[in-house]
Amino acid sequence: MKSLVLDGQPLTLAEIEAVSLAACPVSVAPACLIRIVASRRLIEEILAAGETVYGVNTGFGRLSDVRVPDESLAQLQTNLVRSHSGGVGQPLSEAESRAMLLLRANVLAKGFSGCRPELVELLVAMLNARVHPVIPERGSVGASGDLAPLAHLALVVIGEGEAIYKGVRLPGGLALSRAGLQPLVLAAKEGLALLNGTQAMTAVGALAVARARRLVRLADLAGAMSLEALMGTPSAFDPRIHEARPHTGQVASAAHLVQLLAGSQIREAHREHDSRVQDAYCLRCMPQVHGAVRGALDHVAGILEIEAGSATDNPLVFPGDTPDAQGSGAVLSGGNFHGAPLSYAFDYAALALTDLAGITERRIDRLLNPDINEGLPAFLSPHAGLSSGFMIAQIVSAALINECQVLSHPSSTGSIPTSGGKEDHVSMGMTGALKLRQIVENAERIVGIELMCAAQGVEFRQPLRPGREIDRAYAVVRGIVARLEQDRTLAPDIESMAAAVRSGTFNDWCDE
Repeated sequence: MKSLVLDGQPLTLAEIEAVSLAACPVSVAPACLIRIVASRRLIEEILAAGETVYGVNTGFGRLSDVRVPDESLAQLQTNLVRSHSGGVGQPLSEAESRAMLLLRANVLAKGFSGCRPELVELLVAMLNARVHPVIPERGSVGASGDLAPLAHLALVVIGEGEAIYKGVRLPGGLALSRAGLQPLVLAAKEGLALLNGTQAMTAVGALAVARARRLVRLADLAGAMSLEALMGTPSAFDPRIHEARPHTGQVASAAHLVQLLAGSQIREAHREHDSRVQDAYCLRCMPQVHGAVRGALDHVAGILEIEAGSATDNPLVFPGDTPDAQGSGAVLSGGNFHGAPLSYAFDYAALALTDLAGITERRIDRLLNPDINEGLPAFLSPHAGLSSGFMIAQIVSAALINECQVLSHPSSTGSIPTSGGKEDHVSMGMTGALKLRQIVENAERIVGIELMCAAQGVEFRQPLRPGREIDRAYAVVRGIVARLEQDRTLAPDIESMAAAVRSGTFNDWCDE
């Protein structure tokens, strides 16, 4: 992508990644400015008429019944940002901070927030200048949106807090100054326009799901390489089987496996003398399991993309004098900031990825376990007994999976009332996003371990070669980790494989 023009539209995960990871330039569509100006004008008209509107000239949450005098309205918005900046824990990554800036700018560009154009333009300018707010990752309950994380973002907008600029952590105002930008003095409604919304959980979740969707396709490659090492049969991937149960992900995974195994000398060598009718489930049922994970992640991606183009603050401002307006102007309080759609989706994705990690570990064990590994040496060691080979790799996988199993417990069912009972049902969506991110990281390590073990396994079938695509991937693995001839420290190898999975080294096999 050369650039991304925001107009409040849904954003794809690829677009979010392009801006967050590759610093794709961003701008705001001129037509958006008309809507933004119209919604701002309505706020100013309401103030001039002396009307009372939540968050514009009242307190917040339980304090919504407290009317704030006109001369204190700017201070009200600044106080909101400062008072809600109570996040704790490690900062979000710079990519996640960029995603938050992008998503918040896109929400404001819809023209339902009652802010001035200058606010949207500053968020976009911060993105393009690479001024990244330091945002603690914990402290959001997901309603009224991600208050604490978004407050830390808003601090930098007003020249406070901290930001990363050119790799250096600086006071927010200094970071803006070095980038040639000026902080904004918030006007009525603008602090609330920055804080109400789901952009923290959406940012973290979107980047995690994008990684997960590549990972599930890479799991096909790792599984196919294990199948070759174990001299399994690809007959379970016959398209007729999957057309008889045509789940989209299952059909796609089966076709991918067939493609990966094409041209296998290993298969041809044992086709006529293979007495097995069928393989263990971790091999035979890859299309059914990997395909179901694909389906779950596609569903979650769709929810995230809708959310990326949704107005999620409160109250929403509907001007009556724009070309697409319906009826007269209105400022309406609702609950679009509630993270339930995302929270449920993150729990669903966590369950699916934990199961993907589980079936992957079963293949690792099958490669290493001398009781079931089809004549391969114990733990894939050329000197088993003297050497332990990859024994610890399966143990590490088991530990990571146990963590995934704990993390896949749903957070969406754990509502705790907040704000004096005014916000009496919350989503815990940010918790779900953070859990999901960790599960994805664990699963990347486990798939990397399978690739490392499977590469060793196919070497014991030489001079026979695996399928063409598997042979090509095998060469990539060997460019990352050397063959295990004798025991060595495996921790660097495991992390190198995980880093390669994460960085896109295997992306050729992530898209069919």
